[in-house]
Amino acid sequence: MRQILFFCATFLLAFSSLSQSVHYELRMPKPQSHYFQVVMELSDFKESELHLKMPAWAPGSYLVREFARNVDLVYAADENGKKWRLDKDAKNAWVLKKGNAKKIRISYEVYSFELSVRTSFLDLTHGYVSGSGVFMYVDGHKEKSGILTVFPFSEFKTISTALPRKGEGVAADGSEIFTYENYDQLVDCPLEIGNQEVFEFVAAGVKHTVAMYGTGNYSVYALQEDMAKIVEAATDVFGQNPNKEYTFIVHNVVDGQGGLEHCNSTTLSVNRWTYQGKAYLDFLNLVAHEYFHLWNVKRIRPIELGPFNYDEENYTTLLWVMEGFTSYYDELLMRRAGYISENEYLSKLESTVNYVEGSVGARVQPVAHSSFDAWIKAYRPNENSSNTTMTYYSRGAMLAAVFDAMIIDKYYGKKCLDHFMRVLYDKYYTKLKRGFSDKEFQAELSAFLDKDMSDFFNRYVYGTEMVPFETYFGPAGVDVGFRKITTTALGAGLKQEGSRLTVRSVRSGSAAENAGLSVNDEIIGYNGFRVDQSALESFLSSLEVGETLKLLISRDQILLELTVVMSEFERPQFSFKGSTQVDREKLRRYWLRAI
Repeated sequence: MRQILFFCATFLLAFSSLSQSVHYELRMPKPQSHYFQVVMELSDFKESELHLKMPAWAPGSYLVREFARNVDLVYAADENGKKWRLDKDAKNAWVLKKGNAKKIRISYEVYSFELSVRTSFLDLTHGYVSGSGVFMYVDGHKEKSGILTVFPFSEFKTISTALPRKGEGVAADGSEIFTYENYDQLVDCPLEIGNQEVFEFVAAGVKHTVAMYGTGNYSVYALQEDMAKIVEAATDVFGQNPNKEYTFIVHNVVDGQGGLEHCNSTTLSVNRWTYQGKAYLDFLNLVAHEYFHLWNVKRIRPIELGPFNYDEENYTTLLWVMEGFTSYYDELLMRRAGYISENEYLSKLESTVNYVEGSVGARVQPVAHSSFDAWIKAYRPNENSSNTTMTYYSRGAMLAAVFDAMIIDKYYGKKCLDHFMRVLYDKYYTKLKRGFSDKEFQAELSAFLDKDMSDFFNRYVYGTEMVPFETYFGPAGVDVGFRKITTTALGAGLKQEGSRLTVRSVRSGSAAENAGLSVNDEIIGYNGFRVDQSALESFLSSLEVGETLKLLISRDQILLELTVVMSEFERPQFSFKGSTQVDREKLRRYWLRAI
């Protein structure tokens, strides 16, 4: 009997849990107010007290943005119209003491007037919804599935999103219904709502929809052809594409801001006149970067990045793999798809290496720390950041190139970094269905190379030593030249703002720092002459090490005279070119092949 009662209780608990639902309604009746109106309907939750939360950040953009600051007019009512009190118990949380009420509708408004790939926007031209900044969730119940009903502004006729549609399509009132499996999926599928141009193409067996907001000099035919080539090249890395459909949302604006990845969609923000010449290649490069993320970070990922904690930072030391490897592949995919030549690719790799190894911050901040500190440093730079930090994008891309060369040499041109990425995909995403730790990543790479990589990681990932590129690139068919460039330099970045010449940066250990020059100082004159930027820079270029000049500056409207003693600045300079040795050339052709 006790066993029967236990079974019945368990069954009833499971049934009641299955009957619980979270449905959303999204409205925008007055777009010029920039407010989305949201209703969150909760049904059959047995708890007498529920905690409602608004995420503090958007996955893929590692900065706490405090989305709750945009939320207004929050209230709750049951199915009988009775209003229920909501109290706040955290910066992004509301407590609902609903008693035995079976159905509660929580209503609120979200001010949305920041058009970026990670935030939401609404005006009379369109609406863009980045879900983590618009939709609350019930704490402890993010796994619940449900529906989203969108009621567009009367003049908006098109909704573009990767969320699955439910029903026959557009209702008489203009609304459409979408489904989601859990909260993570809901907020991982942004919505573009307006009168955007929509076109499609099929690549790698996958239907791709492109929604273009804003005018631009683009050609639909060219985009269909060129974006398809990028998709095919990216899919070739893994040998399979996990999606049946994929959505590109493209914002054609004045100030393009890049992209943000999602499982089966992406949002790209670009200058509206970007679709010709070099700028068009940069656009395709952005497409390659964000599309590659559907594998690397959305499926192959650090264990800390999913399931997400939306309340606070999610720290990981592996962003150099997630973003850095993706940055490496976006250039490599451009080569494989035939948009750049082998020499052009080597030139780009050379530029990346020289930028990384020539940066002051590269000798200060390990790339693992750069990854971990993204939340407090990468998205919050200050005037001293170039002296103390290194971007995990560029250094991670550089290390990915080194690993690729090591693998190609190890397997004599039969395997490359693609095959290692497939190992991670198959083991952790397909089989284990989880992310990996930093120790597991290092162990997997060591096993794949049949070499203990501990010393390498200690020197170049957790340390700041300069990589011996000839050791790794040489066997893979790239000859590496190296020299040290020494220049006489002030060590200060200047900017002309009207008639004012001000200091925007000061390099650590430079003549400028030693003289006491600071960021935001206004330079009034030098050696008794009134200053202008071109004249000062010309004069500085004529000075030798040890020579002096006097700068008259204004700091907080106080005039000061500083004596500057010119000093040397030394930085490494690498050059890459294809080897002519037959065996090495063969490996390089495999590495930098076009498909």
